Amino acid sequence: MDYSFWIGILGSLILVTGAAWAIPRKLKNPTASTKDRLLLIGSSIMFLYSLVGYYSWLSIFFLILQIMIIIAWVLMMLNTNDKFDATILSISWLALVIWSLYLFEWYTTIIFIVWLVVLGLWYAFKTGSLRRDVALTLWSVFVAWFSLLEPNRIFFGLNLFFAIFSWYYLAKNIQRSYKSKK
Repeated sequence: MDYSFWIGILGSLILVTGAAWAIPRKLKNPTASTKDRLLLIGSSIMFLYSLVGYYSWLSIFFLILQIMIIIAWVLMMLNTNDKFDATILSISWLALVIWSLYLFEWYTTIIFIVWLVVLGLWYAFKTGSLRRDVALTLWSVFVAWFSLLEPNRIFFGLNLFFAIFSWYYLAKNIQRSYKSKK
C-alpha cells in the first residue's frame, strides 16, 4: 500500500466522524460547528488524496468532486447567503465541467460530473435545512455508486457511510418538520 491510501483513510475517518457528529439545534454560524469543521478538514485531506491519486491512477471525477466540495464548504463556512452561493457554485462548477470535457475520460465520468453539479447547487445552502439534507444524501449515494463502478474502495466506503449518516439526519429533519406542523 502506498502513502496515498493512508491519506485517503485519514481523510475518510475524519469525514465519517464529522458526518456522525450531531448538529446543534439552533446553529446560526457554521464555523462554530465541530461537525462542519471536521467535514472541511476531512474534505481538504480527501482533496490531497484525489490530487495524488489523479497523477497516478485515480479518475479526474474524484479530483473534480473534491474541488466542488471544497468550494461548497468554504462558502458554507463563510455563511454567505444562498443567492451568492448559487452564483459562485454555478460559475465554479461550469468551469469544472468544461475542464472535465477538455480532459475527457469517459462519457460516464462527464454524466456523473454534471449530476454532481445539479445536486451540488443545494449543497452549500443553510445547515440543517431539508433541501440540504436531501442533497447530501443523494450526493453520497451517487458518489458511492460511481466509486463502485470505478472501482475506488476508499471513496465507496466513505460515501456509503456518508449516505447512511446523511439519511439518518434527513429522517430526523423530516420527523422534526412533521412534529412542528402538528
